[in-house]
Amino acid sequence: MAVQTVESTTESAAPSVDLGPAAALSCRECGHRVPLGPVFACQECFGPLEIAYDFSGHDTEELRRRIEAGPANIWRYAPLLPVPADVATKPNINPGWTKLVQADNLARELGVTGGLYVKDDSGNPTHSFKDRVVAQALEAARAFGFTTLSCSSTGNLAGAVGAAAARAGLRSCVFIPHDLEQGKVVMAAVYGGELVGIEGNYDDVNRFCSELIGDPAGEGWGFVNVNLRPYYAEGSKTLAYEICEQLGWRLPDQIVVPIASGSQLTKIDKGLRELIELGLVEDRPYKIFGAQAEGCSPVSTAYKAGHDVVRPQKPKTIAKSLAIGNPADGPYVLDIARRTGGAVEDVTDEQVVEAIRLLARTEGIFAETAGGVTVGVTKKLIENGDLDPALTTVVLNTGDGLKTLDAVADTGLTATIRPSLESFREAGLA
Repeated sequence: MAVQTVESTTESAAPSVDLGPAAALSCRECGHRVPLGPVFACQECFGPLEIAYDFSGHDTEELRRRIEAGPANIWRYAPLLPVPADVATKPNINPGWTKLVQADNLARELGVTGGLYVKDDSGNPTHSFKDRVVAQALEAARAFGFTTLSCSSTGNLAGAVGAAAARAGLRSCVFIPHDLEQGKVVMAAVYGGELVGIEGNYDDVNRFCSELIGDPAGEGWGFVNVNLRPYYAEGSKTLAYEICEQLGWRLPDQIVVPIASGSQLTKIDKGLRELIELGLVEDRPYKIFGAQAEGCSPVSTAYKAGHDVVRPQKPKTIAKSLAIGNPADGPYVLDIARRTGGAVEDVTDEQVVEAIRLLARTEGIFAETAGGVTVGVTKKLIENGDLDPALTTVVLNTGDGLKTLDAVADTGLTATIRPSLESFREAGLA
């Protein structure tokens, strides 16, 4: 897929709102363009809409200098995002510019010789990558005059929306499956917005939210991952931008990305292609790999079977933040994995827990279950010969392990001793 751009002279490139270089919405399937607005599906073919840009007039070196002089958050990339030029002055949670950890200890464990990095997004304001997409959606919500910020969520997004709405002075009302991890429930509720549990799984929650958008009760509501989805999804591109800038303005050879809806993976690919098109990185091959938990692996199943259609599954996994049984971007993930020479793989819940402990033990990074999926899949891809250990590889950790403590609940004290050296030695700790 080519990067979606439009010429500044086209009729659709005259938006009534200021969203920077965003010029129109373009259908990913048929290419039909419409003016910028809170819509997410093409009226011609019902395909997904995404942002088309006018990047004309950019000087590569001047753009690079502007980015490098920008704030240490995602707004350093404002010239490449659908946001106004003064976005950094507005009340937002300002996520991004998280650590790219050179994971030499983990590399030795896995046999990686070409350089292994962990992009650790647990350092964001609400400790997950969802702060990126919500910060982006908040700017669109402002532009379109919404007064309530909402979402359907498997947990992390609910917390990010609550925090962003509180910061911006907006009402928030978010919807989650009723049986989420307690840590994520508390983190979503603490910001003072309304938190509503829906009986069912994430797909049931998402269907309800789609109904609410079409009802008068939903008037004035900006659902970040539904009617604001084209803008929200662009926040994931900033992961690609940061990784390349932190690598010295070069592409990674391989990148392993967790799959929930699949949007993060597709937008990382879009971000890499935009950097190439703008001349900010050298154009050379890269591979993108997708990671799923076996208990919710519709994209991995389709990939291994050689199918183009992703059949929905009923999720049953400890990796609840990835438990989307009917991923909207699943077919596009398949396209990207095949086009780049990557793959889509899955791991068991037991392997997820092992990978969480491996990453913590080797690099001091406590990942949530989604990070365990990604590290576990990376290990499996190396063992299967799908991922080349001699190439530079980036693995994503998208959230903090404190959110999914149940996964490693049997971890505890090494020993209990009396406060004496004798007891210390008796316990074999000397």
